Amino acid sequence: MALGETKLSYQSRSTIPQHIYTVSRLNKEIRAILEQGFAQIQLTGEISNFVAPASGHWYFSLKDEKAQVKAAMWRGNNRNCSYRPVNGAQVTLRARISVYEPRGDYQVIVEHMEAAGEGLLKQQYDALKLKLAAEGLFGSAHKKSLPAHINKVGIITSATGAAVKDILSVLQRRAPQLEVIIYPAQVQGKDAHFQLIEKLQLANKRNEVDVLIIGRGGGSLEDLWCFNEELLARAIFASNLPIISAVGHEIDTTISDYTADLRAATPSAAAELVSSEQDVLIDLIANTKQQLKKATNNQINYAKQRTQNLTQRLRLQHPKNQLMQQSQRIDELSLRLQRAFEQRHHLLQGRMSLLEQKLSHQHPNGRITQAKQGLNQLMLQLRQLQKQHAEARQNKLAFLAATLNSVSPLSVLARGYSITKTNNKVIKSISQLQEGQVIQTQLNDGEISSQITQLVSKTQSKEIN
Repeated sequence: MALGETKLSYQSRSTIPQHIYTVSRLNKEIRAILEQGFAQIQLTGEISNFVAPASGHWYFSLKDEKAQVKAAMWRGNNRNCSYRPVNGAQVTLRARISVYEPRGDYQVIVEHMEAAGEGLLKQQYDALKLKLAAEGLFGSAHKKSLPAHINKVGIITSATGAAVKDILSVLQRRAPQLEVIIYPAQVQGKDAHFQLIEKLQLANKRNEVDVLIIGRGGGSLEDLWCFNEELLARAIFASNLPIISAVGHEIDTTISDYTADLRAATPSAAAELVSSEQDVLIDLIANTKQQLKKATNNQINYAKQRTQNLTQRLRLQHPKNQLMQQSQRIDELSLRLQRAFEQRHHLLQGRMSLLEQKLSHQHPNGRITQAKQGLNQLMLQLRQLQKQHAEARQNKLAFLAATLNSVSPLSVLARGYSITKTNNKVIKSISQLQEGQVIQTQLNDGEISSQITQLVSKTQSKEIN
């Protein structure tokens, strides 16, 4: 029965007149008319009933308030689409009209898709990019380098957004010593770029940071549009502070990214650019500590050597050594005086012996008596000379002794002064002492040991008075 019906149908088709359409012929011709009449159109609407089977093709309905139409986007076209459609999203399509002949459904064959409104924004973006590039705002000659040593980082972003949390987290981990100043501003909305400009100018006016990070987390083109505003681009270009643009949208690049001195793909990447690894800082501190230790040891060794030299000089100039030198000089003078006296005495004895010999040859008593008188006179002169010579030497010796005694520490002690020492070193300044320390005080007739209970400098004494 079914086979007979099929045969009858075939016979009917072969005998149908030309002016009568079959369903297949109707759908085929309508398809040709639609594809020729609507070769390419721009279409906007809301996506619904979106499905993406294993074949890779996309199928959905496009609707507005009053109607809807079926749509398909083949795998070869949607593979290059940066936009992933979702139900309820407003989109703009570039498409052609066709008919699915087996069911007679007319449908939209999509060749390109983007979020609604992005097409106009993209045109504005491209026009501004060409304009600013022609003016040289993107040129590398105007790019400022980051400082070699960064101590303070400024962040221009939303105070409650994820971007500031990511930046602070990275800085805390990598460089906790960095000081961070946040300039809160809106990063989305119609007037957001005015707030960004205001905070950028404020940071430049205060000049309290070494580098600025400006940006936010990812989003759609509309969400990020404040970073594509011409006024913000010119404010970034005019900044005296180096700026890192950190708009978290890795696919597209904003105008701010081109104008800034440096671009980071995400806020976290910007934080890594301005921070050094903590291990690097630890190594730097260790090297600096080693250099400081070496320099300190050199200074200590130099001070020790200088102290030894000064101690040697002090030892040579010590009053005790001076007294020994003077005492040796007195002994030398005494020996010279004694030798001179002995030489004179021997000379006189020789003369006396000569006279006695002459006297023995001229024995007469008168001449003997005269000779004795002459001898006595000579003896008297000799004694006087010896006495004068001895007195002169004694006077000189007394003078030298008095001079020596005047510079003697013992003489100073006899006048009521004292010498205070600690560890056999003479104390010259209160800075050498500490409370509780034991000191020795040398007087004229003995030595005193005492313990310090209070130290009062001249300055403190004046303040007390």
